[in-house]
Parts: sequence; C-alpha cells; structure tokens
Amino acid sequence: MLARGRLTAVCVVHELLPDRGQDPDVTAIDKRPVPHAVAVGELGLDGDTQCDRRHHGGVEQAVYAYADEDAAWWAARLGRPIRPGLFGENLRTWGIDVTGAEIGERWRIGDTAHGVLLEVTAPRIPCQTFAEWMGEPRWVTRFTEHGACGAYLRVVAPGLIAEGDAVEVVHRPGHGVTIGRMFPDLSPPSARALLDAADVGVVDLGPKVEAHVRRLARRP
Repeated sequence: MLARGRLTAVCVVHELLPDRGQDPDVTAIDKRPVPHAVAVGELGLDGDTQCDRRHHGGVEQAVYAYADEDAAWWAARLGRPIRPGLFGENLRTWGIDVTGAEIGERWRIGDTAHGVLLEVTAPRIPCQTFAEWMGEPRWVTRFTEHGACGAYLRVVAPGLIAEGDAVEVVHRPGHGVTIGRMFPDLSPPSARALLDAADVGVVDLGPKVEAHVRRLARRP
C-alpha cells in the first residue's frame, strides 16, 4: 500500500442545468452527495451522467475526484464553503495527494470483494461552463494558476462505493509524470517520458490522452 485515505463524499448529478451557448446546451455540473452505496461501471457512477463526452466524459474520464484539502484551500480564499460536488466532482477524498498522483496510478476504493479499482488518466481542464457555475471573477485563470485541478479516472474493475470507504493507492507506475506536471500542459520532455512509459506498457494512456500528449511531445 503506497498511501491510504478515504472518501468523504460520493456525488452524482442533482439536476441538469441550462448551459447557454454550449453544445449540448445542458450541463451535469451540479453534483450532490448521496447517502447510500453507488454502483460504478465503465462510464462512471450509477445515477450520474455526462452531457458532453467529447470533453468531459467517456471511458477515459468516467470519474472525477477532488481532494478535501484542496477544497479547503479554495474555501479560505473565496470566503465560501466548497461543498462536495460543487466543482462537479464525483468523489471527494481525504488523505490522497490527487495533484501528485501519477498518470496510470491505481486506487482501490472499498473492500476487495465489492469495491472498485480506478486508474488516474488526466487532469481536469477548467472550462467556461465551470466558470459560469462558480460565478467567480477570472475563475478559469485562477483555478489554473493554483494548479489543484483534480483528477479524472477510468474504471478498471467495477463495483460499489460509499461515503467513508477507504481509498488506497495500490499501484504507482514510477514514470514521475503527475497530474500536477500535466496541468495545464506538459513540457515536451515530460510528454516524451510519458510516451516512453506507454511504449513499454507501463501505462495505458488511452486514445484521447495519447493524442494530446503526442502533440505536446512533438512526436509523430
């Protein structure tokens, strides 16, 4: 076991909201905690949805996690509570270094018989929908400058999760390219290191992330 924390909340969409000027014109950013166990499958949590899978969903971005510690930092700076789900996250964690998670790092949540196995895939990139939802001046710039973006994860093994479940980092690839190093953009050397790790099977980037990393690496 490399690190151990816990889930402080499991969140799914509360209601779809209008998202003017976007395609589609609705958003599922309004997530709220649920008090019961939730099934997690290939495309995320039961009862949740992803309106724009071109940018924010699909297999490679099935689950979004944000750390309590980072939410507390924002609460102090903004002078308002950052309740679980406010950033559109499915999982609120405590005790896990989300920004320091390596691409390809695996988290076991819950027990081995019924819990889930997730794999870190990419940082969350803030968008105009997020900015409108938060209603804070220069939100995209401020969120980017702080660097605590949270992590998207794919579902390696489905199961059930609930608030209070243990979160264990059970595998770290060792290539050193973290969520924090990837956000907002990788340097060419870091991008090449990540591609090298993918080439030898250390990490599975998935087609969307690999295409992005190849552009940054300036490698054909």
